[in-house]
Amino acid sequence: MPPKIKVTKQMVVEASFEVIRTNGHENLNARAIAEYLGCSTQPVLYNFKTVDEIREAAYEMADGYHTSFIMPKETDEDPMLALGLNYVRFGHEEKNLFRFLFQTDKFGGKNMGELLDDPNLSGILDVMSEGLEVDREKVSEVFMTFFCVAHGLASLLANNSMEYDEEQCSKMLENVYMGMLASREGEINA
Repeated sequence: MPPKIKVTKQMVVEASFEVIRTNGHENLNARAIAEYLGCSTQPVLYNFKTVDEIREAAYEMADGYHTSFIMPKETDEDPMLALGLNYVRFGHEEKNLFRFLFQTDKFGGKNMGELLDDPNLSGILDVMSEGLEVDREKVSEVFMTFFCVAHGLASLLANNSMEYDEEQCSKMLENVYMGMLASREGEINA
């Protein structure tokens, strides 16, 4: 008799992430995870009480992946524009993960201020603060405008069979960015 496969908690989370990434969050269930792992459903639910617990762990993994995907690289000329463009590119390249992270009512009942307090947003606000050369309080105000434009573009790409035009997306983000800079200069000169 062949040895039983030892399925760890981490393996279940990673498999869930891949199921969501490939087939969408609406297709995540114990059977799909078990199929991905090549085992029965029993080891899948051994470390988790429910599939919702697995979904939450997969969400954390997807959120970490998203953050590393969108963060600017040291070689990026303008980190703020790179951040926005990476966010849009994520919506295009990782449609299922984008919808899982941002279109499953995870933020239901929260206001925009509460989103800004999310510790996962800290690195992004630091990049924006550096790019705009403003303090964290001011960058929080600016973030919402830039985020709404980038999120809108990413949502359009994640939810439709649109062609991704990096040059066009970059130009739109640059226009918003330049508007924010002009607005900032107006405050300094006033």
